[in-house]
Amino acid sequence: MSPYQLNAYTLALRAVGEIIQDYDSDKMFPALGFGAKLPPDGRVSHEFALNGNPQNPYCSGIEGVMEAYYQSLKSVRLYGPTHFSPVINHVARYASAVTDGSQYFILLIISDGVITDMAQTKESIVNAASLPMSIIIVGVGPAEFDEMIELDGDEERISSQGRLAERDIVQFVPFRDYVDRRGNHILSMARLAKEVLAEIPDQFLSYMRTRGIKPGTSPPPYTPATHPLLARRVSRI
Repeated sequence: MSPYQLNAYTLALRAVGEIIQDYDSDKMFPALGFGAKLPPDGRVSHEFALNGNPQNPYCSGIEGVMEAYYQSLKSVRLYGPTHFSPVINHVARYASAVTDGSQYFILLIISDGVITDMAQTKESIVNAASLPMSIIIVGVGPAEFDEMIELDGDEERISSQGRLAERDIVQFVPFRDYVDRRGNHILSMARLAKEVLAEIPDQFLSYMRTRGIKPGTSPPPYTPATHPLLARRVSRI
């Protein structure tokens, strides 16, 4: 952390978050951390509320998420390994309860490229592919992103234990391609926005069309109980 500039995570969170937050109806975002030892006993967690309140993990806007991130860094100890499957399963539990097309969930994951539960993550994605959800993975830092590229599934559909994912639900964005050499400034917000949102409309429509769901006259009332980690209720695309 630096008092003078954003780190790679907060720069990515603000830039990507501001692109996709307008698709949410109330801009209250449940936010989770993964890969840390938590107070007071130092247990390792791969699914904890950034604001420290598991009963109410909602943050007001992207600025609220960033504030929760800053506060979390003061209380937790960063710790490996890096597991993606718990947060994917977290959102999938909510998405599985709302399959009538009234809500669609988007999980944004920001990480540094190393995935240590690749087999479990693939299984989670295959299971989630039949649910009303998409996953945007933003890779930050200089690491190789081979595993994240594999999860994207553009060249080859993700499979797990012989089961193919019903559809492609993952979009991977290498954040370093959109910042200057020092990593301090976004070169083009328009290019970044285009890349982040490139596959979401088709993913959304593929879910609705395969289930014969057509647009309604108006979205249903917002219900907090069905609004998980950085999930967005898409009322129109």
